[in-house]
Amino acid sequence: MLSSTAIATDTPDGLNYRLSADMLTAAQADSFRQAVALSKGIGDDRGFNHWAGIHGLPLPMYCQHHTILFLPWHRAYLYFFELSLQDRVGGVALPWWDWSSRPAEGSGIPSLYTQAEAGGATNPLLASPIPAAAQTASMDEGAPPTTTSRSPGAVDGLPTAAEVQEVLAAPNFLDFSQRVENLHDRVHVWVGGTMAEIPWAAYDPLFFAHHCMIDRLWALWQLEHPGDAPPAQTLPEALPPFNMTVAQTLAINSLGYEYAAARVTAPAGQ
Repeated sequence: MLSSTAIATDTPDGLNYRLSADMLTAAQADSFRQAVALSKGIGDDRGFNHWAGIHGLPLPMYCQHHTILFLPWHRAYLYFFELSLQDRVGGVALPWWDWSSRPAEGSGIPSLYTQAEAGGATNPLLASPIPAAAQTASMDEGAPPTTTSRSPGAVDGLPTAAEVQEVLAAPNFLDFSQRVENLHDRVHVWVGGTMAEIPWAAYDPLFFAHHCMIDRLWALWQLEHPGDAPPAQTLPEALPPFNMTVAQTLAINSLGYEYAAARVTAPAGQ
């Protein structure tokens, strides 16, 4: 299991704040791109390809989908990946993509992830090579050598703010987990390309912004349902390959981070 760092202690004054991808300052965006670019330049288990491969290929595929561990496992995944980026550039935080907002123009994907160039260099958030070891799978065709172009449909195909509010109204953890994973699935399919294929989805840097939105929604739901957690029998379960249990994922402040916005924007008229 990955155990390169201890879990942060509960120190609210020292929290890192994850911001909306559309709210980053120029300096914050530059720092984040630099961290990802540096991570991509590392060929061992500290680098981007290693972290992307944990979610899918090369085997084993550790990711949890449509199980009770979906939310805890992905929270642990984001946490340890973010720590690896902070080893490259101190203080960076993963941004989240609020796909429930409706931009006046553009593809619906934050420009942070769609610009071809940034700072005079290729934008490391636009696409990523897929290593040869991850290009084969138990599918009719293997992966391409790089993440394929995102091919989103109309913006109105994304989950709406009203649908997000319905998910946040779920009365218990099991119901919430199922509802929010349905939105999660829709976004992966909407983006298209390799983001729509589990074995290679995490090689697209947009993957992490999408999953931060899912984690943010869980954090918001937790604020309204204190003490409502996954079933007690799952709390001591490990979340391989991470040196963390389900119980250790339940309080994001104890993991050293918080989300900058406290509420999801309500639908118009509410």
